[in-house]
Amino acid sequence: MQNTSKVVAVTGASSGIGEATARRLAADGHRLFLGARRTDRLAALAQEITTAGGTAAFRRLDVTDAAEVTDFISAAHDRYGRLDAVVNNAGVMPLSPLEALRTTEWDRMIDVNVRGVLHGIAAALPRMRAQGGGHFVNIASVGAYEVSPTAAVYCATKYAVRAISEGLRQESAGDIRVTLVSPGVTESELADSISDPAAREAMKSYRAVALPASAIADAIAYALAQPPEVDVNEIVVRPAASPQ
Repeated sequence: MQNTSKVVAVTGASSGIGEATARRLAADGHRLFLGARRTDRLAALAQEITTAGGTAAFRRLDVTDAAEVTDFISAAHDRYGRLDAVVNNAGVMPLSPLEALRTTEWDRMIDVNVRGVLHGIAAALPRMRAQGGGHFVNIASVGAYEVSPTAAVYCATKYAVRAISEGLRQESAGDIRVTLVSPGVTESELADSISDPAAREAMKSYRAVALPASAIADAIAYALAQPPEVDVNEIVVRPAASPQ
């Protein structure tokens, strides 16, 4: 199994899975371009990586803004001369029952979780086609396979990411690889965005058993490390002690 250095752009890299992925991929020798809204965290992470001997740069990124995503991908390509992979990781999870009618939060989930992934694909796909190949790693959730109370809209966005990923795979056989990574409960700041009191309380017990973010980073690293003729399409990672 080869593991040559690749140029990888990571969205949502300021915390959680994105941050852990940046550390893991840098340790594997990949060159990273990191994006998120919290540039102070990105700066600290990039400095940590470079101090350890890795290669990382960053740029502020709001994935809901198509122009910003295009500029982010262009900056990654300009800095390193190519773009081998994009990890579409940015996501939000403000859970609530539908009857709460938190429509602003619904819109936010759709904008970040679905449009954000589409913006990443739209920005990077032409460049990957032009250079003869590339790899999209789209982060979904076990919510892409099952629905639970208070998570209807969140799960809908993750079902959408799953469908988009499979469509892209079928349309891109031969040059563009596509991997869907679906984490179970994972240590992250996702639950911090839950404003509904009942949903927030329920999430405390649901998240009592959680994977470290590094476990998801390991799955992403595995998919990226495969030789060109191998396309790892779907990886579901759950805590061993959890039935969900």
